[in-house]
Amino acid sequence: MNVEISELTRRFRRTQAVVGVSLDVGPGVFGLLGPNGAGKTTLLRMMATVVPPSSGRIRLLGHDPGSYGPRRQIRRRLGYVPQNLGFYPRFTVVEFVEYFALLKEVPAARVPRAVAAAVERVDLGDKATAKLRTLSGGMLRRVGIAQAIVNDPDLLLLDEPTAGLDPEQRVAFRALMRDLGERTTVVVSTHLVEDVGAACTRVALMDQGRIAFDGTPDELTARGAGTSAAGDAPLERGYSAVLAQVRS
Repeated sequence: MNVEISELTRRFRRTQAVVGVSLDVGPGVFGLLGPNGAGKTTLLRMMATVVPPSSGRIRLLGHDPGSYGPRRQIRRRLGYVPQNLGFYPRFTVVEFVEYFALLKEVPAARVPRAVAAAVERVDLGDKATAKLRTLSGGMLRRVGIAQAIVNDPDLLLLDEPTAGLDPEQRVAFRALMRDLGERTTVVVSTHLVEDVGAACTRVALMDQGRIAFDGTPDELTARGAGTSAAGDAPLERGYSAVLAQVRS
């Protein structure tokens, strides 16, 4: 398993953002679904080694990120797209992605080819030399995805990756996630049920910092069968049914 989590908790003063979460995640596309404020981003930030847990155990790619040496090894093999990715407006697309390749210690001889491949995979080849300040929000989101995959990561973490993408771009991105999931572990955090149904092989539903459901999209769909749960599609009704059950 590339992600092993046991009884993980994260507190911020008096607020418990993540409460006793246990998960094992291997290769494939794993969806972390839930309403805004459910704790998804905090859990993803712990997986990204951005914030440490308050308690519990986490191992990433076979390493404990609690000390510097293993954490550095994890980060070389990690890709991460946060909800809000800062950028340098005067950088070009290539310069920005190259910068992250160097931060991730991609060997210098491989950097030009790795950058070009990442930019092409997110369909920004025609914008490679454009300044970031000239790009639309959707394009900037794709630049963020390019920097995350430039090191060909073994663990890819995506926080609301389709925010700002138009419908055509979202379809293309789902295909990219499925392709990446064939050889790596992709964890995608979203509140968009349709993204999970189209791309994920497994899904966990979070609510109020806890895991309310863990299974396949089909199993989540089945939870809404024969109920009056809200939703325009079967998967949405499964999602609503689980939330209603855990909150009752």
